[in-house]
Amino acid sequence: MRSSHLGGLLLVNKVLIANRGEIAVRIIRACRELGIRTVAVFSEADKNALHAQIADEAVCIGPASSKDSYLNVKAIIAACEVTGAQAVHPGFGFLSENAAFAHTCNKCNLIFIGPDPSSMELMGDKAVAKDTMKKAGVPVVPGSDGEIATIGEARRIADAVGYPIMVKASAGGGGRGIRRVDSPEKLEAAINAAKAEADAFFGNAGVYIEKFIIDPHHVEIQVLADNYGNAVYLGERDCSLQRRNQKMLEEAPSSFVTKKLREKMGEVSVRAVHACGYKNAGTIEYLVDATGNFYFMEMNTRIQVEHPVTELVTGVDIVKQQILIACGEKLPFKQSDIKITGHAIECRINAENPKLGFRPSPGKIESLHMPGGPGIRIDSAVYQGYVIPPYYDSMIAKLIAYAPTREEAIRKMRWALAEFLVDGIDTNIDYQLEILKDSDFLAANYDIGYLERKDFAKNL
Repeated sequence: MRSSHLGGLLLVNKVLIANRGEIAVRIIRACRELGIRTVAVFSEADKNALHAQIADEAVCIGPASSKDSYLNVKAIIAACEVTGAQAVHPGFGFLSENAAFAHTCNKCNLIFIGPDPSSMELMGDKAVAKDTMKKAGVPVVPGSDGEIATIGEARRIADAVGYPIMVKASAGGGGRGIRRVDSPEKLEAAINAAKAEADAFFGNAGVYIEKFIIDPHHVEIQVLADNYGNAVYLGERDCSLQRRNQKMLEEAPSSFVTKKLREKMGEVSVRAVHACGYKNAGTIEYLVDATGNFYFMEMNTRIQVEHPVTELVTGVDIVKQQILIACGEKLPFKQSDIKITGHAIECRINAENPKLGFRPSPGKIESLHMPGGPGIRIDSAVYQGYVIPPYYDSMIAKLIAYAPTREEAIRKMRWALAEFLVDGIDTNIDYQLEILKDSDFLAANYDIGYLERKDFAKNL
């Protein structure tokens, strides 16, 4: 997939991965397939991490704390300089949606493997992103046109769209800075709480208001766009299985989305891509109500955790395409080439104890057996004897099952989870099994509030 206008050679031969864990390992593998050398960066807590061991080179960039290591822009740029890396892949989380970091990379003559900083800035402010989508004809959830300035303004907007409403952080993500409000009496307290949390986590206290869509599906559309005006959508993922706004299990395609709705959402998403001049891989997230009306929520300007399910049902290696697009390659396919085949399910395996309120469970993995076999994929960076540090996200693996039908994929995932053995720490494996045995899940009868209603932890 190397185009002739580059003489068959990519613009880079060494990429630095500004991340850790399974996504860093995933990127290293993609680079190897493209013949690109890799540089891993690691914190002092990650000196024995898999990504630091399998990369061609590895550089320590600071202490365990993320702000002193994986968020340390100066240290990351310095690592590029001393190793001769010509490009940076940010993965997800950390600096992946930080426009200032992308700007810095560009100023230092480094290729940032992601969208232009201007697109990141546009989509990073959720209130501005919503306004941009509205102007492009993309359906948006009724609510404020931007950040709310006063409580009085908030009351007028909430009364106009009708309760319940959601107060959301403009610069938010990961479920932070979000509050549901069911009545006028609770509005001011919810706004103050959301603003305080948003300021603490994102350094931006701005919030906006949206109508709360009752019992929706959370459906996202994966898009790819090159530097030459070409853009495609790669079908949808159903990410409705969430606990406190944190995704736990994802499926592709969605059993809720019809072919006609998929095409409509995909075409709208490509329109959105063109509206903001977006390039590289991105994901547009929607709420879809029971009648098939869909509303723009946000755009993630990076690779998503759940990208493997899309890769399996389309045959497109999204991470490799990210790198190729950043190197100036044209998309090697058009929309008519994209076919959705089979069904894929991803379970996020976390080091946590569901019986104790999902309390994180760092520590040493005493023994480990990961499942395998046809249609089973595992993206992970853990190994037997590895000590999971307490400083980072609790996800230790992504287990993905692929089969011709949803029913077969569920059966495959159930035996794969049963074979996934981890000793020394607590995990949510049994919790995931409870989901896959539930009659409503088997019938695809679920929405965004499903996990909160079911309380599977009590069955463990």
